[in-house]
Amino acid sequence: MAVLTGGETARPVPGTDLDPSVRAALVRGVLLPGWLVTAALVVPFALGVSVPPALQFVPLVASAVLLGLPHGAVDHFAYPRVNGDPITLRAVGVVVAVYVVLGGLYAAGWFLAPLPAFLCFIALTWAHWGQGDLYALLAFADAEYLRTRPQRVLTTVVRGGLPMLVPLLAFPDVYRRVARAFVGLFGSASVADIAWLFTADTRLALATGYGAVVALTLALGFARTDPASRSSWSIDAGETLLLIAYFAVVPPIFAVGVYFCVWHAYRHIARLVLLEADSRTALGDRDLWPALARFGREAAPLTLVSLGLLGGLYLVVPRQPGDLLALVALYLVLIAVLTLPHVAVVSWMDHKQAVWR
Repeated sequence: MAVLTGGETARPVPGTDLDPSVRAALVRGVLLPGWLVTAALVVPFALGVSVPPALQFVPLVASAVLLGLPHGAVDHFAYPRVNGDPITLRAVGVVVAVYVVLGGLYAAGWFLAPLPAFLCFIALTWAHWGQGDLYALLAFADAEYLRTRPQRVLTTVVRGGLPMLVPLLAFPDVYRRVARAFVGLFGSASVADIAWLFTADTRLALATGYGAVVALTLALGFARTDPASRSSWSIDAGETLLLIAYFAVVPPIFAVGVYFCVWHAYRHIARLVLLEADSRTALGDRDLWPALARFGREAAPLTLVSLGLLGGLYLVVPRQPGDLLALVALYLVLIAVLTLPHVAVVSWMDHKQAVWR
């Protein structure tokens, strides 16, 4: 992982150049909270505890200001920082242009073809959330057994499928209802054309194929791990099994909202703070809070701009939301529109930090 100082450019082999104190701060302050929150939710829901439908939306609503939406609000700083360059108007302008062009095109796609846009959102989020977990394994957990590009592709497929596929397998009716809420904002489009996706036969086939990919990926990682040190592989396998259980028993709207905040967004924020010199110094002293506070200050302006865009989207969709699910769907459409350019920036970071070397 590239830890940049001064004018250095990103160095290859992510994760191998992190100071042990920095890695310890990340494991304790970033990975551990995600493990504890998800594990704490598995047990009660596995025992049959239920949450009122309205309360299931709370984590997603909270993500608008807590970790979720803000985690992409400093892309204009991340782009130059990953090169070790100063932040200039030109660098910021490049990121703004990427957001305007890609976000604008995808927004138009929602109005013209909402069902394909929804399916693209699922595929894009699958790839991006897998991409985020891959980086965390390489940088924070020092997963040196992920030696080859095919291994990293498999890991991305597995990790992205946990929040995107497992809920479909376990809660098809909720998945279908959410899909209807998305496309229903844009007129008469329906999810009838993808009814086959929710059938028992399709879900059985998907579960079988995905289970085989999970088993292959973990087995390959185990085989390529130094027998004297399998802690990184144990983290990978433990996280994978934990998230399978989590998304299989926790109601999907609630589960995805919590995961978005405490897992995906939080890990990406940790990646970003490593690029800022003062934040990196704080992590070297095993003090995460100054780094998070600095990130919060940097993310606040564009988070507010994004919330303003949400208000504009509310005014222009063909069918304004009539219930809580539709309101959350509208928010997630905004997230979708912002995700495409965000993925472009993160993919650039992956390139500079040799994630796909």
